[in-house]
Amino acid sequence: MHLVDRRTDLIVSGGVNVYPAEVEAALEAHPHVQSAVVVGLPDDDLGQYVHAVVELDDHWQHHEPDSSLRTHLRALLSGPKIPRRFEYSSAPLRDDAGKVRRSAVRQARLTSHEEHR
Repeated sequence: MHLVDRRTDLIVSGGVNVYPAEVEAALEAHPHVQSAVVVGLPDDDLGQYVHAVVELDDHWQHHEPDSSLRTHLRALLSGPKIPRRFEYSSAPLRDDAGKVRRSAVRQARLTSHEEHR
């Protein structure tokens, strides 16, 4: 499988290049994940950390899936590529064409973070 991301989507976390499409594909391989969007958010120590916004299927809406997702991802990805934080969304993350605007997702999280400071 060959995954391609825009250079601007690349996350550099602690010197490790993390391609969001690779992490999204691993998340979406989980049976209860409908869709995922992965972005890099600022980190004082690492430069950026990996943050995942995940749309779960209806069955898992009321569960605490962090542990299960981390276990699933450990089998597929190296440690620095596993999201530090998961956020859950009940709204679709992609448009009808299957596209997502990672820059808009990232900017919304940055704006929210600044408002809570």
